[in-house]
Amino acid sequence: MAAVRALVVPRLLAASALAPLPGRLRALTPRAALHGSAPLFGARVALVLSGCGVYDGTEIHEASAILVHLSRGGAEVQIFAPDVAQMHVIDHTRGQPSENESRNVLAESARIARGKISSLAQLSAANHDAAIFPGGFGAAKNLSTFAVDGKDCRVNEDVARVLKEFHAAGKPIGLCCIAPVLAAKVLSGVEVTVGHEQEEGGKWPYAGTAEAIKALGAKHCVKGVTEAHVDWKNKVVTTPAFMCETALHHIHDGIGAMVKSVLELTGK
Repeated sequence: MAAVRALVVPRLLAASALAPLPGRLRALTPRAALHGSAPLFGARVALVLSGCGVYDGTEIHEASAILVHLSRGGAEVQIFAPDVAQMHVIDHTRGQPSENESRNVLAESARIARGKISSLAQLSAANHDAAIFPGGFGAAKNLSTFAVDGKDCRVNEDVARVLKEFHAAGKPIGLCCIAPVLAAKVLSGVEVTVGHEQEEGGKWPYAGTAEAIKALGAKHCVKGVTEAHVDWKNKVVTTPAFMCETALHHIHDGIGAMVKSVLELTGK
């Protein structure tokens, strides 16, 4: 134990000595500028999660990719989630609901946020330049009832409020995977993409979602997995992500295109 302390303590002390004092602006070094790692004057982005796990919450790879691209883009990120119970809990080893188990969306989302998270009720468009919603079935189960009600779904009250606030303020909204259905339900006449409209031999297993989006009164735009669709009028940016069965790096690239467009629309 003494040996461990001897190794760790000096490193902790050195790290604390190098940390900036509260309120002090760090100098933007050439290396920091190159990697976009000094978010001093970048866009303030709200990331809205729906739990932790593809089948009953946020798709973790999507959330992680969004955070990586936002970091590289110099954005200042704050993470939010509704303080509500999940629709159900899925055992991800079986893909089946776990009986007699319940979880809280905010508490589960905190796993992805590394504990730095706030209730969605506290999110105000006045304090941020953009909002981004990752996918995962949590968007269709916990942020809305789309998974069971389709076009007749209800959207969580705070989710609907946030979408309307950002839209009314002319601030960009990014959504990926299944999350575009939230915008389709809440924002009249919006343009979104969930990828292709045919399954194409299983490559697009959720292609039927495009018809549901049309039934909601939105326009669906066909896009590839590495692309993002920009609705310039409504400042809504969407990308298919895991709506497509493909290599992970293609999904990462598409999310990058979405994040880049969202940041550009902020003008920061």
